[in-house]
Amino acid sequence: MLIAHKIALDPNNEQATYFACAAGTARFAYNWALAEWQRQYGAWKADNSQPKPSQQSLRRQLNAIKREQFPWMLEVTKNAPQMAIIQLGDAFKNFFAGRANYPTRRKNGVHDRFSLTNDQFSLDGSRIRIPNLGWVRMRESLRFVGKVMSATVSRIADRWFVSITVDTQDNPHVPKAENQGAVGVDLGISALATLSTGEAIPGPNAHRALLDRLRRLSRSLSRKQKGSANRRKAKARLAKLHARIAAIRSDSLHKLTTDLTRRFHTIGIEDLNVRGMVKNRHLSRNIADMGFFEFRRQLEYKAATRGGVIVAADRFFPSSKTCSACGHRLDELPLAVRQWTCPACGAVHDRDVNAARNLQIMAVSSTVSACGEEGSGRRRKTAVKPASTKQEVSFVHVEHE
Repeated sequence: MLIAHKIALDPNNEQATYFACAAGTARFAYNWALAEWQRQYGAWKADNSQPKPSQQSLRRQLNAIKREQFPWMLEVTKNAPQMAIIQLGDAFKNFFAGRANYPTRRKNGVHDRFSLTNDQFSLDGSRIRIPNLGWVRMRESLRFVGKVMSATVSRIADRWFVSITVDTQDNPHVPKAENQGAVGVDLGISALATLSTGEAIPGPNAHRALLDRLRRLSRSLSRKQKGSANRRKAKARLAKLHARIAAIRSDSLHKLTTDLTRRFHTIGIEDLNVRGMVKNRHLSRNIADMGFFEFRRQLEYKAATRGGVIVAADRFFPSSKTCSACGHRLDELPLAVRQWTCPACGAVHDRDVNAARNLQIMAVSSTVSACGEEGSGRRRKTAVKPASTKQEVSFVHVEHE
């Protein structure tokens, strides 16, 4: 399996300047190839006798003209422009397959990165050797063992990082889940996650905590003259604060998802429509501050490494309106109602805990049914009980019935 390890770099001024030049070269090559792709594709659509663009032909075209038209490209590693064009080809492949949007131009200060193939760099403990530059110190050594596939050097605010992709063996580098049973996880705003065990994990609320400072730095940037040194310094201070907010959010999500996948084998979650949720102007800032999409992404890949199962309920699954004790479903349950009493059995429910317990029941029922056994939850029963089969998937998507 492919695993990436992102490590902070400790470059000196000369090395940081080289990184900036290589990232600028990669960005220029990407934008140049995008413009050429669009021009050649339009010509091919008008006349099929014209060649259809591809990343291989664009790489050959750039190699033929860069010594005369772009001699400054020779000052950095040849991988910087070549890998950028390969990434553009992958972007178009994903676009035509319906997996991504149409590729757009890369921007200075936003997409500052360049990639290296495994034959263009080498590792020695806490050092990495970059072509045309030499050895650069890393803050830690590579923690994974396996075949090194590639590396990507990127900048976040004023810091440089290298992400090293390693092809490890099939057996994961972390122990299996403790298998404390199944758990349901209900995501929210007042608490980042509420578990079916009754635990409530608060969110870091990094953006809300630093919002006043963010506003002050944003106003300071807007008052600076464009192109001035003071504006560049103000922009760096604002980017550094944004990076700090993102780091705080990512740290809390990593701790939560690691704890869940370490303790539980089966985890039930909701398939939230985050794009629709952030359209609510009263809740959009708090929803975005929690990082629901990143929570699910981390949960899925960490469960896969530990042999766990993630069960995602349909986004219309009535987890909050259904009594986890008897299965009675309410017709209406306003968002302001945080506790309610079941009219059928009289059970008193906390809204979030009840939703988490329903997700737990759904997850147990779905995973048992996926193995070929009859489910124990409130799902539609199969007419004939199928034979048991070995479960090999680590992710199950459940449609609402």
